[in-house]
Amino acid sequence: MDKKRPRKHTAAFKTQVVLALLKGDRTRNEICSEFGIHPTQAALWKQKVLSGIPGLFGLGNIDELRERDKLIEELYKQVGKLQTQLEWLKKKMGYTDF
Repeated sequence: MDKKRPRKHTAAFKTQVVLALLKGDRTRNEICSEFGIHPTQAALWKQKVLSGIPGLFGLGNIDELRERDKLIEELYKQVGKLQTQLEWLKKKMGYTDF
């Protein structure tokens, strides 16, 4: 029994397919035949692109970046505190680095 492994398509390839779909001068089946992919896969790629477009022009990405930056800052504070505590414990226990 010959099982086919899923192919991995590059971002450039997916972009070509979606742009061809968005152009609208050919049917999805024609485009998929040309690129050798299943129409369902092409539809999923197109849907993903279209759902991501509002984020390109909206503030959603900025809010996510700010939240991520706050988390990173808090984690650095925690790491600094733990390093200070570790050094204090080493000093109290008389531990010296070799």
